[in-house]
Amino acid sequence: MSKNLIFGIDTSNYTTSVAIMTDSGELLANIKRPLTVKEGERGLRQSDAVFSHTKNLPSAFDEARAIISDNNVIAIGVSEKPRNVEGSYMPCFLSGIAAAYAASVVSGAPIYKFSHQCGHIMAAIYSSGNFDLLSRDFAAFHISGGTTELLSVRPLPYGFKADLVGGTKDLNAGQIIDRIGVKMGFSFPCGKEIEASALEFCGKVPNKKVSRDGLYVNLSGLENMALKLYSETNDKTLVSSFVLNYIAKAIIEMSNAYIEKFGKTHFVYAGGVMSNSIIKQMLKEKFDCSFAEPAMSADNAVGIAYLAKRAHENK
Repeated sequence: MSKNLIFGIDTSNYTTSVAIMTDSGELLANIKRPLTVKEGERGLRQSDAVFSHTKNLPSAFDEARAIISDNNVIAIGVSEKPRNVEGSYMPCFLSGIAAAYAASVVSGAPIYKFSHQCGHIMAAIYSSGNFDLLSRDFAAFHISGGTTELLSVRPLPYGFKADLVGGTKDLNAGQIIDRIGVKMGFSFPCGKEIEASALEFCGKVPNKKVSRDGLYVNLSGLENMALKLYSETNDKTLVSSFVLNYIAKAIIEMSNAYIEKFGKTHFVYAGGVMSNSIIKQMLKEKFDCSFAEPAMSADNAVGIAYLAKRAHENK
């Protein structure tokens, strides 16, 4: 018996992602193709990201073909921009949009467009199973290599109203992790190696005050402190632990500032950095919160597919 399927596409700056979901919300596939970053480098130019997505999408679609088979694609979701603000734009998302329109022409399915950020928030809700959040307001953090933002979120039939209320004023949390990790000889992206290194440390982590102004923090000082600590000790485990603890403290301070200003709420912690077990444990001890499992903390199209499912149901 054929099934009705939702097709999700996300072409972020570091991963080509395709997800396939039934109209009942069962996830059938979470297909991901990481974009290649040269050794010693800390990111990709947009032209290189677009080129990589162009190479990756055909093989991702080939993998999806066997799952789609004789089933019916009834809706296609795609990330069209980084964030829910006017003027938000990155060329890498054009790759996914082009693929979505091609799939729509072939299948006849309508296209629903969302921000990459809203996809991350939805992926965390889907992964944690806290679907009750789709009927009430909550707060969300999107923390990755390109973003460190605190959002006030209201669910809508066609996605989320996500208003920026806090975050970083300078460097992003994931950006700092990668910068310091590369300096210590880790491979980009450095999150997994930094976490593994930190878990080996058994000593006392230096306690440095977080620079905060209201619901915003400054993180550039962390890079300077961490590199100074590394030059003095040459201890990767100590520096890794220090970096992750400082980032966790910054998130805790912003979360507390949010509660002070807007009242107690549920926090959704989304984005690649939030797959880190050390940061996650520190936040779990203090707040009513949800996280995505690691596979859905990193860039993926699962949240985009579920948002398309909801939008199609409410059209």
